[in-house]
Amino acid sequence: MVILIFLLIHWYASLFFQSFFHHRYAAHNHFSMSRGWEKFFFLCCFFTQGSSYISASAYGMMHRLHHAHTDTEQDPHSPKYTDNVFMLLWQTRTNYHRIFMGKLPVHEKYKKDLPVWEAFDKIAHNWIARVLWGAFYVSFYAVFATAWWQWLFLPITFAMGALQGIAVNWWAHKFGYRNFTVNNTSRNILPLDLIFWGEAYHNNHHKYPGRTNNAIKWFEFDPGYFVMTLMHKVGIIRLKTVDLQPNENVVVPKNSVLNS
Repeated sequence: MVILIFLLIHWYASLFFQSFFHHRYAAHNHFSMSRGWEKFFFLCCFFTQGSSYISASAYGMMHRLHHAHTDTEQDPHSPKYTDNVFMLLWQTRTNYHRIFMGKLPVHEKYKKDLPVWEAFDKIAHNWIARVLWGAFYVSFYAVFATAWWQWLFLPITFAMGALQGIAVNWWAHKFGYRNFTVNNTSRNILPLDLIFWGEAYHNNHHKYPGRTNNAIKWFEFDPGYFVMTLMHKVGIIRLKTVDLQPNENVVVPKNSVLNS
């Protein structure tokens, strides 16, 4: 029972900070925050993603390239050019590491306004940290696993962040429904997204990438946006309002003004 509860908490915590900090903040600048809060959320990402921790700045660049070149050969992770989900996982990993190591040329316009904490990433983003996280996970399972089948969840724990990213990037370009006709294969995975913190509305997001609320239809609900509005009200972040003009190639919101 403890393992299942841990897995559930790990899923939602890891995915929330990847959605909130890496995707909506780093890649799209949907809101602003102080440097102190930025560093706090760097730590939150590290402690929730664990062995699958990724750089917010490298992810931000990769995701901006995804929007600019969706479903083309320049897309860093398009299922259109991979045979299966495992190949897409490997392609995404390869392109991410090339961006992180500076081996993949990225235009300067995709590097603007990214959260950077190089000193922290030197500690958090290396094989030593991943091995230590792995040792912690194995120890945790050794103490709390009460049946052999619970150990089958250990690989998911190790690769939690990568699996969450690939779940959206694969499924949301393969299966689901579409609210909008766009020049790519993006789809909405779930009509009511209580699993992916609002990231399941991928078609909505590709239609309006600058929109802070991914839900559009009356039956859709973006829990990530709900949490962000609470953070805005208490002063942790400042959400931005944007002109909701449909433009699939917009990466960073333009002409944004801070809410009063």
